[in-house]
Amino acid sequence: MINSYGTGHLAVKCFYSDNYSFPLPEGHPFPMHKYADAAMHLVDTKVIAATDLIDPGLAEEDDILRVHTSEYLSAIKNGSLPPQETRRMGFPWSERLYVRARAAVAGTIAAIEAACEEGNGCNLAGGTHHAFPDRGEGYCVLNDVAIAIRKLQARDKDIRVIIVDLDAHQGNGTNFILKQDPNIYCYSIHVGANYPSRKFEGDQDIELDRWVTGDDYLRRLKETLPIAVERFKPDLAIYLGGVDVHEDDRFGQMKLTTEDMRERDLFTMSLLRRQSLPLATVFGGGYNKDRALTPLLHCQTVGLAAHIHRGQLNIEV
Repeated sequence: MINSYGTGHLAVKCFYSDNYSFPLPEGHPFPMHKYADAAMHLVDTKVIAATDLIDPGLAEEDDILRVHTSEYLSAIKNGSLPPQETRRMGFPWSERLYVRARAAVAGTIAAIEAACEEGNGCNLAGGTHHAFPDRGEGYCVLNDVAIAIRKLQARDKDIRVIIVDLDAHQGNGTNFILKQDPNIYCYSIHVGANYPSRKFEGDQDIELDRWVTGDDYLRRLKETLPIAVERFKPDLAIYLGGVDVHEDDRFGQMKLTTEDMRERDLFTMSLLRRQSLPLATVFGGGYNKDRALTPLLHCQTVGLAAHIHRGQLNIEV
């Protein structure tokens, strides 16, 4: 059951822009509607106040170029990507594509800044972990988490960041970009025999069988994540709370129920906040067969983040 939550006295800044969406051809499998639907639902159900829903603007190109090549950036802007690269990315080119990607990156940058200043921040998009420096893959155009971390490191080169990626798919692009950085820890639980076919090793990759049950998934999470956090001793956590782990997702190949996902989110975010870590949460993937359920599952994650921030929910870890 997906709950509604009343607004507490501690605000959680959530970043959202109408630029997070752009038109797709009829029948395209990506649920572009989920961003606007999630933002509306969070305000309507008083998970957050309307004043806590903030447009982050567009990421600066100089920040994007900390991660992506100028040739790739130019091709996205000008529509000169080769057809095979456009197919690999999964989105048709339009002038709105680059605007949308920059907006999503800006939201993750802003969520991390809010987390560092206030303890918590959420981007109602992002988690585009399949994007590489010179190409996009799997509906990911720009790697928002990598760009935001590189921008953060420009002013604090020694900050230690753990990325907890609980999307159903491995973040191959993020691992490729950040794996060699000793101040970044890439943790992921995902289906081993699922997209992407070519994976790049992170710091800890928990590969699960197809159609893993919620019980088995949660057991592996609880066995491994606390040890990773304890050993790495991060200064900041970024949580990719992908909802494609749901049993009715089109692409995730996992069997978690909505309640299993609630336990996943509550355990993970409670663990991270119990360590007094600033926590930035981003959406990640979600392609439920029930179109209306995808944004609601994302809202469940954001609602739990808000309540943990307010001290209204916790779990022993």
